[in-house]
Amino acid sequence: MRIFICLLLVMIALFPFANDIYHMLAMPMLKSLPAGGQMIATGVVTPFFVPMKVALLTAFMISLPYSLYQIWAFVAPGLFTHERRLIGPMVFASTLLFLCGMVFAYCLVLPVVFGFIAQTAPEGVAVMTDISKYLDFAMGLFIAFGLAFEVPVAVVVLVTANIVSVAALREARPYVVVGAFVLGAIFTPPDIVSQFMLAIPLLVLYEAGILVANVMQHYRSGNSSVKSSQFHPLDEQKF
Repeated sequence: MRIFICLLLVMIALFPFANDIYHMLAMPMLKSLPAGGQMIATGVVTPFFVPMKVALLTAFMISLPYSLYQIWAFVAPGLFTHERRLIGPMVFASTLLFLCGMVFAYCLVLPVVFGFIAQTAPEGVAVMTDISKYLDFAMGLFIAFGLAFEVPVAVVVLVTANIVSVAALREARPYVVVGAFVLGAIFTPPDIVSQFMLAIPLLVLYEAGILVANVMQHYRSGNSSVKSSQFHPLDEQKF
């Protein structure tokens, strides 16, 4: 209920600015259109509902830290101390990385994609995108890049949970390279630039995740050795 109330309040606060928020979202497309080009709305109620959807999604992103805090407060009492120490930073890092992925897609990928589309349009064809279809396309890219930027968190979780080892992740590099470019081909338009713009960050973040997981693994092993060296047989009587 608290999450829903917070989302509703933020949505109400953003309601008067819904059209401005959509205009800001559509700027990468509008800048790439030729002179006199514009976006269109083919549905009767599309001009009203599409900005409302954008405002709702913006409200969701703004209220996300509070929502994650509420989820954390609900789950934390049932976790061990070491689990609480791990999950808190992971939730923060995953939220920050997802937002970074969306910003990367908005600032770099969308202008390149729409510039490519506008330049490759056949002569005599007016590029005028429906605002609803544009929203679906942009949100698809936002989700794809947001999830791609979650790779370091996934790597650290897998290593911390002892599901895979750092050595196994290093050995899987050739497969990760192929998989990154396959994902780039699937989730981006058919141009080599946008494919590289998804694959290269994914590979860099994969290596960053391996580096962080390796550091955490050495830190945990060091703490374990210190604790074992401090243990004395007489301490068993205290238990």
